[in-house]
Amino acid sequence: MILIAVCVALMAVTASVTGLNVAQPELATEFDASQSEVLWLINVYTMTLAALLLPLGALGDRRGRKPMLLVGLVLFGAANVLGGLATATEMMLASRFLAGLGAAMIMPVTLAVITSTFPERERSKGIGVWTAVAGGGGILGMFLSALLVDVVSWRWLFVLPVALVVASFALTLRAVPNSREHAEHPFDVVGSVTSVVAVLALIYVLHEGPVAGWTEPATMIGLAAGLLAVAGFVLWELRQPAPLLDIRLFRERGLASGSLVLLAVFGVQAGILVVLFPFLQAVLGWSALQATAGMMPMALVMMLASGLAPKVSVRIGSRSTMAAGILFGGVGLALMAILVSADGGFLSILPGMLTMGLGMGLSMTPSTEAITGSLPRESQGVASALNDVTREFGNALGVALLGAVLSAGYRSAIEPRLSEVPSEVADTARQGVANAVAAAPQNEALLRAAHESFVEGWQRSMWVGAAVMVALLAYVLIRGPQQAAPADDRAEPAMITT
Repeated sequence: MILIAVCVALMAVTASVTGLNVAQPELATEFDASQSEVLWLINVYTMTLAALLLPLGALGDRRGRKPMLLVGLVLFGAANVLGGLATATEMMLASRFLAGLGAAMIMPVTLAVITSTFPERERSKGIGVWTAVAGGGGILGMFLSALLVDVVSWRWLFVLPVALVVASFALTLRAVPNSREHAEHPFDVVGSVTSVVAVLALIYVLHEGPVAGWTEPATMIGLAAGLLAVAGFVLWELRQPAPLLDIRLFRERGLASGSLVLLAVFGVQAGILVVLFPFLQAVLGWSALQATAGMMPMALVMMLASGLAPKVSVRIGSRSTMAAGILFGGVGLALMAILVSADGGFLSILPGMLTMGLGMGLSMTPSTEAITGSLPRESQGVASALNDVTREFGNALGVALLGAVLSAGYRSAIEPRLSEVPSEVADTARQGVANAVAAAPQNEALLRAAHESFVEGWQRSMWVGAAVMVALLAYVLIRGPQQAAPADDRAEPAMITT
């Protein structure tokens, strides 16, 4: 019952991360908003969530995890009701900000409840289910959102999170015990503020850099502010008797390797989604709902593998499981680079998608367990928040990196093919494959050139992702977490509950 309660809450949060992506045209029409304004309606939620995870996770440890979860659910539910009733851009922005605040109270607590209440022999199984929901929930939420937008209205996107919140609230009241940790030192306010500034600024740079330009003043100012805040956060935390996050713990193999693996795995996953959608929609001609449904096989394999990972870890060890997952992920990327073709359609990328889903599922659970197991019991909210912040950074970094590689590969591949195309159409086609399809839908030669150029850009991005996985595999084999002792040999930790 505890596991169901926290996973339902987690599903509400992760589904809301991707939900509005499928309704961008409807939002632009409803609020007479520009593309930039629509992107801010989407990004303000993820930025608020990422920025507040660490301090709110620490507050949950001190004040009680169950009260934090309940308050977060109420705030998140109310924010989604406000979003569903929004009549102006400002109202929608406010609802998304409040939803991000509520989500930041919910997300770290969901994992901290598992790590602080489950007995040691069951903890890895609970974490496996949690990672399955965290990994596949976004894709599942995107599919349900696309279905609602196509069948009913974009406003129904907010009904699903509210329903999940109501169910989780009732289950939490009934089943979740309150756990908190006694703190001898005051709350680290300075560390919290600098962490918020650092995360907010760096996530902003990763979101806006590819769109506005990496050398634009706003991007450069954000990068400078983020780096200064990171430096200030590290220096402050090293001097505190009770830091928000003990930086010295990154010397341990578990915390460092677990964080790095999650950063890379979620970065590759987010980057793949950015690459997959234009292939399925612009190249294959699928609708948004069909394209989202095409993601489901990978999501289902990922969720099944996450649940299987604890059993595999018992047999071969956590480091070997993590390494096997990274290997499968790299093989999946290589398969998609080798087999992809416009003529081959969806079946040309399906083997790679399934293999990559298997790899991501196997690597996420031991990585999450390595992070939560590296921090002390009284900091499980912080450990959970660190796990979540790493995922958010990975998502933003993967979109920026693989999206940039895809765009650069497409432009360099299509340029030689535009010599006999009218200049206005050629300028439009250079912007992307979707633009080329919209500019000349009846021009078979241009469409063929755009499709082939996109496939070349796709292959470059897949090989870059595979190279990242190879480097990560080498790191884990050399500096990965120590193999865990059998569960029966580990002492059962005490728990403060009320």
